[in-house]
Amino acid sequence: MKYIYIFLPVLLLMSSCSKFLDEYSTDLKYVQNTDDLNKLMIGEAFINSVSLSAYSDQETMGDLSETGLTAPWLHVMDDDSEQFVLGFADTDKPTPLYKLSGFHNWSQSPAVNVLNLSWDEIFWKKIYKHVGAINAILFQAAKLAETSDNLNLQHIRGEAYFLRAYYYYLLQNVYGSPYRVSSAPTDEGVPLKISEKVEDNYFKRDNNDKIYKQIVADLEQAEQYLAGYNPATKVRVGIAAVKILQSRIYLYTEQYDKAIAACKSFGTMGYTLNDLNLYSPDANFTYRSSTESIFTMGPNSVPAVFVNDSTSNYNGNDRLASSFKASGTLISSYASDDLRLNAFFQRSAKTKSWLPAKYRSWQAYNDQEQVSCIFSFRYAEVILNNAEALAMTGANEDARNEIQKLRLKRFRNAGMDQIPTGNQELVEFIRAERRRELCFEGHRWFDLRRYAVNSKYPLSQEFNMKHPAYSYNAQTNANTPIGNYVLKSFAQDAPSWQVPIPNYAIEFNRGTLTNPIRSVRTVQPL
Repeated sequence: MKYIYIFLPVLLLMSSCSKFLDEYSTDLKYVQNTDDLNKLMIGEAFINSVSLSAYSDQETMGDLSETGLTAPWLHVMDDDSEQFVLGFADTDKPTPLYKLSGFHNWSQSPAVNVLNLSWDEIFWKKIYKHVGAINAILFQAAKLAETSDNLNLQHIRGEAYFLRAYYYYLLQNVYGSPYRVSSAPTDEGVPLKISEKVEDNYFKRDNNDKIYKQIVADLEQAEQYLAGYNPATKVRVGIAAVKILQSRIYLYTEQYDKAIAACKSFGTMGYTLNDLNLYSPDANFTYRSSTESIFTMGPNSVPAVFVNDSTSNYNGNDRLASSFKASGTLISSYASDDLRLNAFFQRSAKTKSWLPAKYRSWQAYNDQEQVSCIFSFRYAEVILNNAEALAMTGANEDARNEIQKLRLKRFRNAGMDQIPTGNQELVEFIRAERRRELCFEGHRWFDLRRYAVNSKYPLSQEFNMKHPAYSYNAQTNANTPIGNYVLKSFAQDAPSWQVPIPNYAIEFNRGTLTNPIRSVRTVQPL
């Protein structure tokens, strides 16, 4: 018998509630009231946060199934990151560079370390586990609503619909093909399962059109149940989270009028942009109680991926780096009067390389201001989504005025004359601002995918990404650039623009799930 968690029989080992949900997936007999359901939501529907502590070495990855870090590799696949190497770390150590290099270099099997040893990439498993729990929660919530549909129950139902939509958005944009208006009914996405029923069958990919229609439908349900409600805490879901995700989904599917309408909802919600003209050096830019923060859950993986080049003196980790840093192309895109450079980044101890640091107080145990580096929503995205949608509809002046709202809070001198007036130039300008503003928050890889197939202004077929490669010389203890790993445009290498479904899911489904074959990747010499 197949478990409710779609092709994931090993999930019984993953949490105390998993066995409960598997055994009672159709009636959840232990859930008697809304309070029981709320506890189940907290334990099984949300991605849990992880408290990090100071690192004393470069070995931050360890066993990713146990560390609690979720999808740290999402930060290293795009053009905002590159290798950070200094000195030499033993190749059997679980450093970010050694563990995540397969993702960084877009290899055929990315979950393979530098020694060519495979490791379990559990994002697929983890997210479908949450989806399975949510399906069961929604079923039981509907039963409870037959006798008492109080506000708390409505809010739980709204949260559940939001989270299921969000999880399918994530799954689709990691493992599925990017959404193309012209071919969405035939392009392959991920398997869709929204029923709580145990099904004795194997699963295959559903098409993009089906996936996105379900996401939209779930968000419409969430909007209904959460209408007018925003919780006091940023770790629970309210109508603002629903509206910002709606605007994002409508951008991805090129429904620009609907994206604009979703953004208009924020006019009376009270969110404001932080003014970086008032920023205090070395403070957190983003934090839970910020007036920009809308919703957050899950860990902040940035400190574990972008590790400083001096973590300690006593154990040989001084002047040593085997991790990642912000790419030269990203850093050079910030103008001299752009205040985000110092608010969003910090310099490494030895080489003064740029490391992302929007959230800086991660070393404080159980910091109540922690926000996730991926699973967070903040108000700046609303401005960017609205500006882009306006520009794509040809409303150039409205789009210019909208993006200026952001620039006034991010530059010392932000003049309207710096914003293009031509439509295509304006769209490209807004995309560039989006890259600078939302870097290392889980957007860039997804954005590049949708830009690549945009029906109006697609990325050039000559567009590619380059990640530098190095050779280590033991005699000089130096790392020398030898070339680049290159990801060609989507038109030239589409399979490499989506992460392969893990082998454990392929094997469990006995061939009904398949992956497009990625290109073999080798270093292109300088």
